[in-house]
This record gives sequence, structure tokens and C-alpha cells, in this order.
Amino acid sequence: METGLCAGLSAAGAAGLAAGGFAYASLWPASRLFGAGLVAPARPGELALTFDDGPNPAWTPRLLDLLAAAGARATFFMMGSRAAAEPELVRRVVAGGNLIGNHTWSHPNLSRSSAKRIREELKRTQETLEEITGAPARFFRPPFGARRPAVFRIARELGLEPVLWNAMTSDWRQRSAERIAERIAGQIERLERRGRAANIVLHDGNHLERSGDREPSVTAAGLLLKRFRETHRFVTLDAWMVDGDERRGG
Repeated sequence: METGLCAGLSAAGAAGLAAGGFAYASLWPASRLFGAGLVAPARPGELALTFDDGPNPAWTPRLLDLLAAAGARATFFMMGSRAAAEPELVRRVVAGGNLIGNHTWSHPNLSRSSAKRIREELKRTQETLEEITGAPARFFRPPFGARRPAVFRIARELGLEPVLWNAMTSDWRQRSAERIAERIAGQIERLERRGRAANIVLHDGNHLERSGDREPSVTAAGLLLKRFRETHRFVTLDAWMVDGDERRGG
């Protein structure tokens, strides 16, 4: 009885460790177990503002106004379905000197998706963005950061560079713009002490609602622009496309 119980507990423990290992590999941005993605190089003083889940007809235009007023540019990871519904807004993002990236068509968890679904999500979005802007997207961020070995492989087969991040807070549910900005600022400062640039994730869109409220996130972006524009350089992710592993540093 005791031997069987111990064996059962050992098996359960091993299963738990395996599940934990998969969760780490598939969701944690610093994990390279399922492939390396672009994070940020050893360039303290550089900040990449990136925005996911748009374009949002209610909040992306306000964000573009803030960026223009600060003389800054950002990278927008767009859902294909949202882009298809807002082609003029997509073109306005590009006209402002900003970069756009592929964030799948419908925002699925790709770590639980078939290879066929992964390819369809990325390819359909890629075709839509190219049709709207006249140029293919070069970058891809998986929704939730979720991935498995096939995800980055398929992305690269489609000409996309996978991107993760090293600075993020729960801006999608936090109602205080000040708290969002303070948490991100603290992460920026910690990364600087480590000699790293910051790849910052905020959300201008909501994958569940086309015009979802993103006032806290957009206001927080304005606070970060105001706080760092005199001391830091805001870049789009293509500024970090260099040879070697530096570009994928954390």
C-alpha cells in the first residue's frame, strides 16, 4: 500500500513538474526552451513602446496623437480581424512612422493550437496587413506570449521575426494609469541597471471587444512619454534587428 502510494505520489509529482515546465516554456517571456524571440539588446537608454490587440477605433487615434506630440514612434501588434475592420486607422498608424506587427487573426492561445491553425492565423493576418499597407509585416508577437515549438518555426517560415518583451504589467485590468506607468518605470530602471533596453507591452486594443476601454493604458503611455522623452530614445523594433544573439537578450 505504502509502495503504491509513494509511486502514485511520485508520478503525480513528475506530472506536476512536467506541467509546470511546459507552462514556463510556453508562457514565460524569458524562456528559450521553445525557441528564442526578439526581446531587447544591451542598449540602456532605448525604449520600445509596443501595443497589442488593436487597432481600436476609440483609443488608437488618441494614442497616435500622444506619440506625435512627443515626437515618438511605437510598434503596434495588430489582430488581423481588427485591422480588416479599420483599414484607414491601420494606414494612419503607418503614416505616423510607426511599425506594425502580426498578432494573429483572432488572438488564440497558440500553445494549444494545431500547426494548421497557427499557420492560418498568421498567414491570414499577414495577407490582410500587406493588402492594407502595401508591405508585409516583419514582426510577430504571440497572444499571451503563448507558444510551442511549432509557433516560432511557422512564423519564421512566413518571414516573421518572433517578439516577446521584458517590461509589462496588467494594464488590461488595472484602472489606474499612474500605477501602470509607475510599475513600467520601475521595470525600465531595473533593466537599465542590468544594461538592457526595455521592450514595453501595453494594450491599445481588447481582443474581446473591438472598441474596448483602454483609457488607463493610453494615459499611462502618455505619462511614460512625458517622463522619459528627455532622457531616453523611443525606438521601433526594427532598430534592434542586428546580427547575432544580442537582439534576443533579456
